[in-house]
Amino acid sequence: MKSDTLIEIDHVTFGYDAGRTILRDVSMTFRRGQVTAILGGSGCGKTTLLRLIGGVYPPNQGRIVFDGELVDVRDKELLYRVRRRLGMLFQFGALFTDLTVFENVAFPLREHTELPESMIRDIVLLKLNAVGLRGAAGLRISQVSGGMARRIALARAIALDPELIMYDEPFAGLDPISMGVTANLIRKLNDTTGSTSLVVSHDVQECFQIVDYAYLMAAGGRVVAEGTPAELSRSEDPEVRQFIRGEPDGPVKFHYPAPPLAQDLGIPA
Repeated sequence: MKSDTLIEIDHVTFGYDAGRTILRDVSMTFRRGQVTAILGGSGCGKTTLLRLIGGVYPPNQGRIVFDGELVDVRDKELLYRVRRRLGMLFQFGALFTDLTVFENVAFPLREHTELPESMIRDIVLLKLNAVGLRGAAGLRISQVSGGMARRIALARAIALDPELIMYDEPFAGLDPISMGVTANLIRKLNDTTGSTSLVVSHDVQECFQIVDYAYLMAAGGRVVAEGTPAELSRSEDPEVRQFIRGEPDGPVKFHYPAPPLAQDLGIPA
């Protein structure tokens, strides 16, 4: 019998070089079938965490376990198996601009399967239909809006029916309507396909409408809180309250640490 946990992040510390730690003793658990948000401001390590899950980099300390298997970047066969089971929606879509909408969604099917073209055609049209863009299959990427491009990227991410879908800032740069459409699609696709979804975002309210559970990260790559949207909304922790409510004053300062301005400008005290 399979465990309810699909991914376990176990006391992970990571930095791209010795001079700066991006993630500091991070532990998280992602349950099968749930939509989980990783929230936090820019630079707190959210996207880096996705890269570690995908085996792009090894953690400096700790471990990452995917469905019971330790993710080891040195084991190329294991990495291929893991990556075959996940889909990734990149922050700005990362679509191939010289290909049509249809060809973009067909790309992973042609790269990773030996399906006949007739079956690939049917799968692509079904995926585009799921995101409401079957009628746009023949368009060039330059002919679609930003919101449509994000949905095309989502259709490509689910082309191989992944067990895990990772979304890197899926709401960035979208207008309110496109944001709502994208949020609803994430929830609907998760529930209809039975997949597990990780949503990296700083958009609290949009995430709270669709996620089952959330982690809040802060500067220095720390996890400062976790819980359901309702639990986090009720938190009295000053750092959590400031981020959830978007308050300008609180533990998270606007100014990066610096000497007094008068001192830097050479103005006598």
